[in-house]
Amino acid sequence: MENFEKELVEAAREVRERAFAPYSNFKVGAALRTKSGKIYTGCNVESASYGLTVCAERVAIWKAVSEGETEFVEIAVITGTEELTPPCGACRQIIWEFCHDIPVILANLKDDTEIVQMSELLPRAFDTKFLK
Repeated sequence: MENFEKELVEAAREVRERAFAPYSNFKVGAALRTKSGKIYTGCNVESASYGLTVCAERVAIWKAVSEGETEFVEIAVITGTEELTPPCGACRQIIWEFCHDIPVILANLKDDTEIVQMSELLPRAFDTKFLK
């Protein structure tokens, strides 16, 4: 893994510690790099109603978009699991819509990593081309 990828994983690791996951105890951190090089982070935030819970990947994307960013080059997602954990289905859709076919760095706390393209995680994705 390149140094800029390690930097992204480390940012995701740090923000994971701030995750609010009292119900599942499943803490997730995400870090999103923009085309300009800026990094936006997010952690999962749970709600007692579960359905209102927001995932780390979406928090990072919403933060970036709310600051005017629209061009993204890669995202890192880190969990405390043994097996590398990919984004959930909802996050895959949002990553595709806002970031397109970017590299997704999967990581865990044991420093295991894998880089996959978003198109591998969400083949035949639904996007705006179908809305015409």
